[in-house]
Amino acid sequence: MQIAERFGAGSRILVVGGAGFVPSHAVDRLIARGSSVVAIDNFITGSRQNVAHLMENPLFELVKADVSDGLPEHDAMAARFDAILHLASPASPTDFSKFGIEIMRVNSIGTLHLLDRAAADGARFIMASTSEAYGDPKVHPQPEDYWGNVNPVGVRSVYDESKRFAEAAAMAYHRDRGVDIGILRIFNTFGPRMAPGDGRAIPTFIAQALRGQPVTVLGTGEQTRSICYVDDLVTGLLLLLDSTETGPINCGTEHEISMKDLAELVVRLTGSSSEITFHPRSPDDPEMRRPSLTLAREKLGYEPAVPVEDGLRRTIDYFRTLLT
Repeated sequence: MQIAERFGAGSRILVVGGAGFVPSHAVDRLIARGSSVVAIDNFITGSRQNVAHLMENPLFELVKADVSDGLPEHDAMAARFDAILHLASPASPTDFSKFGIEIMRVNSIGTLHLLDRAAADGARFIMASTSEAYGDPKVHPQPEDYWGNVNPVGVRSVYDESKRFAEAAAMAYHRDRGVDIGILRIFNTFGPRMAPGDGRAIPTFIAQALRGQPVTVLGTGEQTRSICYVDDLVTGLLLLLDSTETGPINCGTEHEISMKDLAELVVRLTGSSSEITFHPRSPDDPEMRRPSLTLAREKLGYEPAVPVEDGLRRTIDYFRTLLT
């Protein structure tokens, strides 16, 4: 199947969290289509460097604001938006203890503010949800109709439960106010523009390997993740944007790999002599993650295209430029 492009040249799109890792790649792709993009970011985890190449582009405007406090009074916000992409929220496990309240606020209060704007504008509203909605799953791979296994009071709950709230809020606005929504459950994504100190496994492993430091794997390393290169993830995001699907729909790859094997792969691809060391796992760290992509294929025509090793090589090349 093929999804026709709904939001191309002439469209006006708000990207919330637009200076972040994944959102900045989405901004690039939207502008390449000819869309006009307003990006909002409070720079808790986003970086101006991620969008520095766009600052002179007439199709792009960057606004510093925190949507948890309401939408900013700014000239860029005055006109109607055709679509709103809510991609804001710290997402690394190390953020859950550092920015717990901020995460809860942006995924609850911030979501409600953005849904109100989508309702007022008649805009398509796309929400970045997460594989964390499944918690530590008892079903494998995880289909969208699996309700999950989440600890509601654990350290990860600030992210897991606030994303589940955001999904519920989006569905409520869809049912009660007719908002055109789409929910994308994003699985582990990697690529250029991740920060070396991000706290997630791939940037941590790459930075350690390039520096010749021990590569730190949590637990035995037998826990698995399915990893997706950012270009593929953004393709799925834009397919959902252009579609009329509500979701939730999983997006990622079925390339499931253990953390130990991933660490060994990174060491090999970097040509590092780093040793792999093992450290205690954090509470509620999921044992396994792999999306069912059946809905993504059937409803969106989605198919990841970048082989994992190719994506890792591109990411390693990016990190070399940062660390040398």
